[in-house]
Amino acid sequence: MKRLTSIVLSIAVGATAAGYTGLAYAAGADSDQATDANEYEPDNTGRNVRDRDDMAPTSDDQSQSEPDRKLSQKIRQAIVADDSLSTSAHNVKIITIDGVVTLRGPVKDAEERNAIGAKALKIAGTGKVKNQLEPTNKE
Repeated sequence: MKRLTSIVLSIAVGATAAGYTGLAYAAGADSDQATDANEYEPDNTGRNVRDRDDMAPTSDDQSQSEPDRKLSQKIRQAIVADDSLSTSAHNVKIITIDGVVTLRGPVKDAEERNAIGAKALKIAGTGKVKNQLEPTNKE
């Protein structure tokens, strides 16, 4: 019985040691990937600086009132339903506060900026949209 206990204990210790070795190897692989990712600065760093201004609305400023949430939802649905728009356009920030909609974020070009603005204007109404979308292709 002692021999059997000794064998079981040896297997358990061996499996544990192998597990730690595997974890150490995996951790080393992850740190290499993290190093690679840290070599490149995000391309929107400059844009984030402007969000430090307390006057610039951000997603955190979105009103939680039912009418404001519904308005943002309708505008988002209209934008996403338009397959001619880019992925960037589908992901713009829509911030509604007291019925006033602010559109923010990068879009492909001025044409997309205007198309999204027109959709928001049609849904929110005249004088209720602040189009702060930024075309990345300025041609």
